[in-house]
Amino acid sequence: MRILHIIGTLDPAAGGPTESVRVLLSYGPIGYTGEVVTLDDPSAPYLNDIGFPVHALGPTSTKYGFNAKLLPWLRDNRHRFDGVVVNGLWQYCGYAAWRTLAGNTPYVVFTHGMLDPYFKHAFPLKHIKKWLYWVPAEYWILRGAYRVLFTSKAEKRLAEESFWLHRWNAYVVPYGASGPTGDPEVQKRAFFAKCPEAKGKRYLLFLGRIHRKKGCDLLIDAFAKVAATDPDLYLVMAGPDQQLWSAKLKATAASAGIADRVFWPGLITGDAKWGAFFGSEAFILPSHQENFGIAVAEALRDTNWFAHLPFDFGLTLCGGGCLVQYDSTFLLPLGLNPVLKLDAATGL
Repeated sequence: MRILHIIGTLDPAAGGPTESVRVLLSYGPIGYTGEVVTLDDPSAPYLNDIGFPVHALGPTSTKYGFNAKLLPWLRDNRHRFDGVVVNGLWQYCGYAAWRTLAGNTPYVVFTHGMLDPYFKHAFPLKHIKKWLYWVPAEYWILRGAYRVLFTSKAEKRLAEESFWLHRWNAYVVPYGASGPTGDPEVQKRAFFAKCPEAKGKRYLLFLGRIHRKKGCDLLIDAFAKVAATDPDLYLVMAGPDQQLWSAKLKATAASAGIADRVFWPGLITGDAKWGAFFGSEAFILPSHQENFGIAVAEALRDTNWFAHLPFDFGLTLCGGGCLVQYDSTFLLPLGLNPVLKLDAATGL
């Protein structure tokens, strides 16, 4: 069976959807072959070492991702595939798939958390703008899909709260993440080459996009409150700064007197990413919303790591597999000090 994935970009800096496509096509079941069509520039360096066929039709300059090549490419190639996966919403990729595949080749839409009602409440004006696209396009894209894919029953249920006008054939699919291969010591050295300030230090790790949805400001504030109780503990904020937010976060850290205890290595991938996990005291993800959280699954490959799941879910999962409700106090693995207090208002 031959499957086509449609996604705006395979740039690792784009986050979870990109990583999911890479993992799915790298570990596909026997008998399945996959290809990807993207709107990336064919000369993009992150496309050099990918182990599956990629058709890069870019570059594309708009946020919506309009690309005049995509629709005719899909029309000319749809006969080669038994099915198509559209990754994500709100972009031209979905519209082009709907216009060319409906009635010809079955397609599914992987929402990747983009129908979570968090966005409606956090960005009400943006939600009004989405309604203008929902009625003539996105509603019909989802309605025409063979399946609309979610990673959990909770995500499936919450998606129905985003728009009162909705109709789709929902399906919950298993999801996962690839694990590390290689020597952990080599991987730690790769990380310290990217973040030499952290070498020889005990540090907490945030690994993800520097994005308001990820609750980075909550983590900086929480670390500032407990930093004095453990002077030898540091914080690594690893990830791409897509919203140019890090300058404000650094200013917050400076005003709290912890600027020299927070490190910002930027995007880290491959061995450096796994080295960051292996060298950390704990992994923390104080996100406002996650449909799955690939970094959480990656962190839990080793039970020495603590993972703070999305605080809107009302619980925390630590490395030993224990669930901790809000307003409870617990010790982190590895004897990490200080004790952290989860607060219902902030999630930390």
